[in-house]
Amino acid sequence: MEYGLLGLIILVLDIMAIVKILGSGATTGTKLLWTIVILVLPVIGLIIWWLAGPK
Repeated sequence: MEYGLLGLIILVLDIMAIVKILGSGATTGTKLLWTIVILVLPVIGLIIWWLAGPK
């Protein structure tokens, strides 16, 4: 049960991050790169994006 809730939270945070990425003023290549990183590495990609992505 706990893993399902944790997975749901990560999914929601990933979707929120992708929406912010797609709505940003970054170039298309940068948006694509960040989106792929978050989709391939959901937890690590989200952490990296949170630390290095939004400025």
